[in-house]
Amino acid sequence: MAFRLLGSSFPSLNTTGRSCWESKKYNHNYYSSGSFVTKASLDKSEKLSKEYNLKTPLKHKSRGIFERGSTIKTCEKHDEKKYLMNVTQSSHEAEPHSKTIFNSIIHALDASRKFSRFYAFIAMIVGSFSSSLLAVNNLSELSPTFFNGYLQYIAAHFFMHMYIVGVNQLADLEIDKINKPYLPLASGNYSFRNGVIIVTSFLLTSFGVGWIIGSKPLLWALFGSFFLMSAYSINLPLLRWKKSTILTVMGNTLSMVISFNLGPFFHMKSVLKKAAIFPRSLVFATAVMGLFYGIITLAKDIPDIEGDKMAGLRTLSVRLGPKKVFWFCVFLLEMAYGVAIMIGASSPFLWSKIFVSA
Repeated sequence: MAFRLLGSSFPSLNTTGRSCWESKKYNHNYYSSGSFVTKASLDKSEKLSKEYNLKTPLKHKSRGIFERGSTIKTCEKHDEKKYLMNVTQSSHEAEPHSKTIFNSIIHALDASRKFSRFYAFIAMIVGSFSSSLLAVNNLSELSPTFFNGYLQYIAAHFFMHMYIVGVNQLADLEIDKINKPYLPLASGNYSFRNGVIIVTSFLLTSFGVGWIIGSKPLLWALFGSFFLMSAYSINLPLLRWKKSTILTVMGNTLSMVISFNLGPFFHMKSVLKKAAIFPRSLVFATAVMGLFYGIITLAKDIPDIEGDKMAGLRTLSVRLGPKKVFWFCVFLLEMAYGVAIMIGASSPFLWSKIFVSA
């Protein structure tokens, strides 16, 4: 009875023994049958696991190297693109800068052209050369000495011309803001102080060149032009001759006769070392051209009526009106041409008759 109770309370020896044997067998054949895996399979699994663990870092490492390589390439491409952008930007910045310098030079040259009124100096070149030819008796005198002397005269009078147009613009600054607002002083491109410096420099240079050349007719011509045109422009007592029509015509005509006709003729006589005489040709040229100079003086005031009225200048155009002054100038021109044709036709030289009549 007791034995039976003990047998029911504990497992049987047979069962326990079998379990221990199976446990030992289990340990020996770790996944022996059915759903269990053998030890060889476990070893294979561990080997695969090790290989996976080994390949995974290599894979990540190779991927990191690839990513770093692609990053380096991307950075290189970015740097190259940035460099190209910088080069392009710098080239675009340099181009406007060069354009600005070029435009500044063009602007400065254009301002100088407007200030110099160079078309008036071209007229002087032509007129003075024609008068210089009157000092020549034969073609052999057209030597380098002649042309050198003529260039000396033109060089000195170029600076005097710059003084004359400059001092007139300084004196008429307020008037030119209405009549000629495109001039450098009136438009503000040149300050009044710079204008005074420029004009004074041209005046001193003109007399300096004349003094170096040493020709007395040249110096007298320079002084005559300086005095007459300064008296015409500068607003001082007994000066400012442009307020009077008679003084205006007289001053401008005499100034042009001296610088265009008498000055170059006697200067070339001095250069060629010939006696200074008044030939008939010089008298004729001076008389006809003097009439032309007077007409030019009257006609140039026609478009300046508005500014002259505001400045209180009683020019002939302000008094009579532009239309009457215009037709009066046309009449004087016809008269000048008529007188020239009559004198030319009465000349004893055949070529003179043909040339003047033509």
